[in-house]
Amino acid sequence: MINSLPEKKLLGLEVLRFISAMAILVFHYHQFAYVGLTLVNYQADQQPFYTLFKWFYLHGELGVQFFWCISGFIFFWKYQNAIHQKIIGGGQFFVLRLSRLYPLHFATLLLIAALQIIYFRDYGNYFVVHNNDLKHFILQLFLASNWGGQGFSFNAPIWSISVEVLIYLFFFLVLRYVGKAVWVTLLVLLIAGLIKFNNLTESFIVDCIIYFYLGGLTAQIFKIFENTKYQKFILVFSLLVVISPLVVLNEDSFRQMKTIFLLIFAPALIYIAAVEIKVSQKIGNLIEALGNMTYSSYLIHLPLQLLVVLMLGALNIAMPFYSSYFFIFYMALVLCLSRIIYLKYEKPMQDFIRLRASNLKKVK
Repeated sequence: MINSLPEKKLLGLEVLRFISAMAILVFHYHQFAYVGLTLVNYQADQQPFYTLFKWFYLHGELGVQFFWCISGFIFFWKYQNAIHQKIIGGGQFFVLRLSRLYPLHFATLLLIAALQIIYFRDYGNYFVVHNNDLKHFILQLFLASNWGGQGFSFNAPIWSISVEVLIYLFFFLVLRYVGKAVWVTLLVLLIAGLIKFNNLTESFIVDCIIYFYLGGLTAQIFKIFENTKYQKFILVFSLLVVISPLVVLNEDSFRQMKTIFLLIFAPALIYIAAVEIKVSQKIGNLIEALGNMTYSSYLIHLPLQLLVVLMLGALNIAMPFYSSYFFIFYMALVLCLSRIIYLKYEKPMQDFIRLRASNLKKVK
């Protein structure tokens, strides 16, 4: 079987992944207020537990950039040396990635396509996302839905994965043919930053490169200073970086400079989270389970919302959008289904594809 490389348990990053996923779920909760492509009778500050989750409701979309940054750290941590030293080849690398990503993407694509057809039949329009045609379906099949600014379609959250798979290719080629030195990472960040700063493109690809390589740079710095006398100083500095904006920034100033905030805050927080934490086996397993649920929760929440809307509509029950009980039920349902899907579908399919790939390699 094609297996991923042995790795240090980055439990702190698993916690960050889970929090980022929850931020996105809360941010997208307002989609229950859609009728077709329009928000109806929507009052943002009346959403359940608004005071508690206000920042998630307002800025939860930043969870995507956090995911990219965390991915960059993990990929540099896990694959940098192996790819550069040709221990892992291109075929194995992409089997590892696609076996993790594609099975659930394919299943949720088929599910939401069917559900959107039903919704269109009943309401004369699509739910939340309107680019649900054959062209966009084909793009979705190849994980290419947002390579060229085609807009959101079908299971819209997959857009960030669509962009990220291109960065995987870029990451592999740079490591294999340019190098793994810190200056290479800095050069990539400089070029991408100049493109972004000068507004040469509005593509999400550049954004993904910036956050992915920012996470990668964080991993490189962490490796350099790990187990040295400077590690504590860097951790204290990172902690100050994380705390300072939270103390200084108010909501208005945050809106004006949230990109700058994230570019500084995310790597500092990730650096702190990468420190090995000692927990019991039971807690460690729980944290890993939460981390494993993030991809499922990310891809199933829009199909689940659409399914709930259709079921309530069929029963002629008004959407209890502002109900705290409904919010709790929905979040619990997403998490429970995410766990079941990971154990019963994602992981088995991932193992099956990797095993098949290994067997085919042996035959050749």
